[in-house]
Amino acid sequence: MSEVKIRPLADRVLVEPAPAETKTSSGIIIPDTAQEKPQRGKVVAVGNGKKDEPMTVSAGDMVLYGKYAGTEIKIDGKDYLIMRESDILAII
Repeated sequence: MSEVKIRPLADRVLVEPAPAETKTSSGIIIPDTAQEKPQRGKVVAVGNGKKDEPMTVSAGDMVLYGKYAGTEIKIDGKDYLIMRESDILAII
């Protein structure tokens, strides 16, 4: 994994979304227009947290997040999401 040159501030987290499913469990290929946006990903970078609230996630954690959580950004040709820690639903 390459080093990302972005350091999130406060309670923000940089997440690399997992790739979208291209096949169903029965083997049917899903076209690009019907693929759903992934709701899980890998934490790449973590901010320092707020004054009285330390961060619970750390870099390398796999997380589940809300469907419309975060802001999409592109760094060096790769897509990432930057979101608040409160947008993360669970660590898997």
